[in-house]
Amino acid sequence: MTKQLIVRGAPQEYELKANAWDSLDVHLNRRNMKNILILHGERSWQAVKPYFPKLSITTSSHYYGGQCTDLAAENFASLCKKEQFDGIVAVGGGKVTDLGKFTAYKAHLPIIILPTLAATCAAYTPLSVIYNQASVMLRYDIFPKSNDLVLIDPEIILHSPRDLMIAGIGDTLAKWYESNVIISQLATKPLEVQVAEFAAKKSHEILLTQSHEALAAMDRKILNQAFIDVVEANILLAGMVGGFGDEYGRTAGAHSIHDALTVLPASHEQLHGNKVAYGILVQLMIENNLTEIKRLLPFYRQLHLPTNLADMNLKLTDLEFQAVAERACLPDEMIHLMKETITPDLIIEKMKALETFTQK
Repeated sequence: MTKQLIVRGAPQEYELKANAWDSLDVHLNRRNMKNILILHGERSWQAVKPYFPKLSITTSSHYYGGQCTDLAAENFASLCKKEQFDGIVAVGGGKVTDLGKFTAYKAHLPIIILPTLAATCAAYTPLSVIYNQASVMLRYDIFPKSNDLVLIDPEIILHSPRDLMIAGIGDTLAKWYESNVIISQLATKPLEVQVAEFAAKKSHEILLTQSHEALAAMDRKILNQAFIDVVEANILLAGMVGGFGDEYGRTAGAHSIHDALTVLPASHEQLHGNKVAYGILVQLMIENNLTEIKRLLPFYRQLHLPTNLADMNLKLTDLEFQAVAERACLPDEMIHLMKETITPDLIIEKMKALETFTQK
């Protein structure tokens, strides 16, 4: 073993139940928080504001600004110091959550997360994905402390946009393919890595067998166990893969392809999970695993996950293919954890091969 292996298994407290948000005041008082910053999204905040409980402490609510950047985190950390906040509550999706965690790290404050979506595992993991002002992904930062509390009300997520749940399924599906391509190279699997592998395999199983029933629950606005299982696959199980596996279970080819696509302004119209789902297929093409691609294509098409660039309304020039491939091959990109020797030429070849293969 040569890669990092530090276990960051779970938030300090995690709770999924009906009306979970109603207990927020109790949790804040237990932690002796008296003055908190509430970071929230825009449309999501308007949708969930009626569910947000009345609190017995001082609060200050702020729109997060639309992106998790170094500048935004610095600005909110300065605000925390100025207003003497003793905690942060992030209400929203992945980018709000990431900015909340990043700000909490900079301000040395506890972070409480109330997810409004199940589109990523951001609520569970002690890391943030950092972008620049132009929405190009720069890096992800891992923090030395777990999230303090995650409160999930499945009824709130039930009423979230369906396309974001589907994007979450695409993002989480990558956990198996990316972790497996790394873990399968190990002669001996430490127990921590076995836990990560179990979580990845279980999430893969749940998504392939229960996603349709979960999405039907969203259409009917009636909770069922499949919906709850998919929510927890996207948040809890997905978070466990990286939490226990660290670099053996975090990302590999699929996310490197996602990161590379962000250099294309036209790709910013696509949801994170959709680009990751496409990245899975590119990774499998690099592995020459056409059998698995064929197995996934019906599932992708039923959920309207993108199977190629054309499905994302992307038509790349030769220069754009080169830019994406070079970004995917940066020395610190996780795509190099694959056993294949990755080069820009190989990525361009496989991206083009995927277009042909999926459009037959």
